[in-house]
Amino acid sequence: MTITVNNLIALLPLLITGATAVLVMLSIAFKRLHDLNATIAVIGLNLALGSVYFAWQAGPQTVTPLLTVDAHACFYMALVLFATLACMTLSHAYIEGHNDNKEEIYLLLTLSVMGALVLIMSRHLVSLFIGLELLSIPVYGLVAYTFRNKRSLEAGIKYMVLSAAASAFMLFGMALLYAESGTMTFGGIGAELAEAGLLSPYAFAGIALILCAMAFKLSLAPFHLWTPDVYEGAPAPIGAYLATVGKVAVFAVLLRLLIEAPAAHAALWGYVLAVIAFVSIVVGNLLALNQTNIKRLLGYSSVAQIGYLLVAIVAGGALALEAAGIYLIAYVVTTIGAFGVVALTSSPYKGKDADAVYDYRGLFWRRPYLTAVMTVMMLSLAGIPFTAGFIGKFYVAALGVDAGLWWLMGALVVGSAIGLYYYLRVTIALYMPAPGMRRMEAAGNWGVRAGGIMVLVMAALMFLIGVYPQPFMEIVNLAGIAVFP
Repeated sequence: MTITVNNLIALLPLLITGATAVLVMLSIAFKRLHDLNATIAVIGLNLALGSVYFAWQAGPQTVTPLLTVDAHACFYMALVLFATLACMTLSHAYIEGHNDNKEEIYLLLTLSVMGALVLIMSRHLVSLFIGLELLSIPVYGLVAYTFRNKRSLEAGIKYMVLSAAASAFMLFGMALLYAESGTMTFGGIGAELAEAGLLSPYAFAGIALILCAMAFKLSLAPFHLWTPDVYEGAPAPIGAYLATVGKVAVFAVLLRLLIEAPAAHAALWGYVLAVIAFVSIVVGNLLALNQTNIKRLLGYSSVAQIGYLLVAIVAGGALALEAAGIYLIAYVVTTIGAFGVVALTSSPYKGKDADAVYDYRGLFWRRPYLTAVMTVMMLSLAGIPFTAGFIGKFYVAALGVDAGLWWLMGALVVGSAIGLYYYLRVTIALYMPAPGMRRMEAAGNWGVRAGGIMVLVMAALMFLIGVYPQPFMEIVNLAGIAVFP
């Protein structure tokens, strides 16, 4: 197949990100300068983010049978690049006092987001697997980056072993689907399965194994057990990366698979996804109730949040993809803001992260701006009106009611009520100093750092989405999410 100029324009985000990874690697090889390498990485990803517009203008492009660049891909590429830039900014403030090599964290983040871009553009089982592995393998090193902290090293090993198991499930499922359909493209698999009528045991098992692997990456129950341990051990900015970029990329390719291969998700799979959503909402919220570690709390919270998102896909309908897009924007902004406060009050040279709830007692009296950001992020996760989280849950609830999924709506209401308790418990701790209790302190000049400015921007975005969501809805519609063929 001949690669045209339009194909190259469509691939610009991936090409620029790859070139950035090479430049960062060469810069590290020639001279270890933390600020220089961070600047190269940030400039490169900003250029990649800007190039998404030109990729979108180039129109839908099929670049070999493996990749397609269309409005769906452009929207999610922009979202993951934005989230990666935010996590990279947090990483600079977090890793500045690290006693070991600092520069490789930018190389690993850049390589991982390349995998996310490939995953989002995938329309073939081979590119899906390549993208998923390129996304995941650098994360093993990122999770264990502060390896002198035993919890960080343990988290990296746990994630590597369990992620490898999930990849094995996916490969076996792909092999079974290929044996049944004779093709590896999403559309080809859908056409072959539709022509065959009832799913054979091989096709059934293949789809089930692929869904299990994706549920693992999305932290959906009962495949969520790795999430709190890995979030607790990982450096705070990497926890934010895992909770946002990793989930957005996998969810984007899952949407494409479900849309291009409709026969692969017959009525039975709708019930399976509904049960997974229900269990994720209930388990995620109940297990978060007694958590005193804020990173573990955010981990269990992410299980419930992705469960809410899955309700929109189960409900289906014309607005399902639009609701998913809005919900993911709100989720990314809110999660990065919450992890951002943890990152700015933590650093490897101080020992463990500020991850206990009591570490934040009285933070209001020392760092009111950080307290304000954490407060509004907790309120958004709880779905309080005038926040981005409320808009996302409103969309999901509207779809669920329209589809008559009353048992899932019951889980959503009860789960949100439970979530309100533990989110407010964190918020109250910010304003209640406890004499004699250990307190984690943010750097004195945090306000002039890019990390401090970034979390304030996230807080502003969160309010903007909650109060005036129309521009973001238009972005989702212009990106073609609601009319994705």
